[in-house]
Amino acid sequence: MQRFLPSEFGIDPARMGHALEPGRITFDEKMEIRRAIEEASIPHTYVSANCFAAFFVPNLSQMRTLLPPKEKVHVYGDGNVKVIFMDEDDVATYTIKSIDDPRALNKTIYLRPPENILSQNELIAKWEKLSGEVLERIPIPSDEFLASMEGTDITNQMAVGHFHHIFYEGCSTNFDIGEDGEEASLLYPEVRCTRMEDYMKRYL
Repeated sequence: MQRFLPSEFGIDPARMGHALEPGRITFDEKMEIRRAIEEASIPHTYVSANCFAAFFVPNLSQMRTLLPPKEKVHVYGDGNVKVIFMDEDDVATYTIKSIDDPRALNKTIYLRPPENILSQNELIAKWEKLSGEVLERIPIPSDEFLASMEGTDITNQMAVGHFHHIFYEGCSTNFDIGEDGEEASLLYPEVRCTRMEDYMKRYL
């Protein structure tokens, strides 16, 4: 049986009906494709891969850079909201395994390896331990962070909205997987995920 895996990945759009403008267009468009798939009765598997490490880990989740901060790091709120970070190669591994797995048919596969569910503070602490550096942590309250999108281009507005959902609301972790989904690390315990401290070693 052939199966369609739309190239959406990221945060599950089905849970983002409350997303902020203008970034919500990302989720709305993905949901349009999902509705078309389901109305046509096309066999499918959706993959919710959460946060790709390359964009969120070496930079300690700082915006507008992919490199580790040297002296200061901005912390979203209290920095304790849990986020899921995934090595891109692991995302590919789980995706390939799900392609012909009957357990994943017409379901959403959530990539949630327990060792990669970390708060921003935990991410920063891992980097400090590896690098031997101590960074000054600058907290950004939620309202101040949202205000930073005012008067900026649409790309920045979308990024601020997405970061707010991830790091202030915890949109990748603040729900339980229901009957329409499966957790990848439980389906495929043989996959040894890259831990984020090991991912960070590439940037020392």
